[in-house]
Amino acid sequence: MQVTFLGTNGWYDSPTGNTVSALITARDYDIILDAGNGIAKADRYISQDKPVFLFISHSHLDHTEGLHTLVKFRFKKGLTICGQVGIKADLAGLVREPYTVPLDQVPFTASVTELGDGVHELPFKVTCLPLVHPVPCRGFRFEIDGKVIAYCTDTGVCDNAITLARGADLLITECGLKPGQKSPDWPHLNPEDAIHIAKAAKAKRLALMHFGAEVYRTLEERRALKKQFEGICPGLIVSEDGMIVDV
Repeated sequence: MQVTFLGTNGWYDSPTGNTVSALITARDYDIILDAGNGIAKADRYISQDKPVFLFISHSHLDHTEGLHTLVKFRFKKGLTICGQVGIKADLAGLVREPYTVPLDQVPFTASVTELGDGVHELPFKVTCLPLVHPVPCRGFRFEIDGKVIAYCTDTGVCDNAITLARGADLLITECGLKPGQKSPDWPHLNPEDAIHIAKAAKAKRLALMHFGAEVYRTLEERRALKKQFEGICPGLIVSEDGMIVDV
């Protein structure tokens, strides 16, 4: 199984990358995490021959603006979009004329599934729990092909993030803030927070993504995190657009 980071910026595109999206390439399914502008690059890495599932953590535009590009794809076995309760109404207001091509007019079968908090079989096992953010936001835990991948963005430190990441082969978290920075009124993680979650959950590896575009202005600023923190977090992954990780 592989994880490909398609877009690793939070808030807006910049020379450091596109807004947030990642791809889990499993044996029988392709699973896309969030639909920032990075999602437009998914066809570089998938055959479009398998069923595709897209999980949307919340409806902020840096996680949904790439839905405008869905019309370019040709998913032969269809697309299932999954999100928290209320995502159908959110998408009905966003993915429609006059803004973009509606979901019922894209050139493949597309459906939307709302997930309540808890465990679901889709047919792979997914756990959905609320995170801490100014708007309702969910994190996900995927159990597929004998592996566990947890995805927690956007959030502050919370017990649910630790629960989702418990024993995960890979925990993917946001890293909107620089070391030592805090944002109590608009919760996000700094590297120390993300490492705390990973260690509390006993996750095997941690990958950082969703770097605040206005905070991390160069890739060099991101890369410095690996040197600074790998000693206390072995195998730390500091993602960049196009990076592929084996799980």
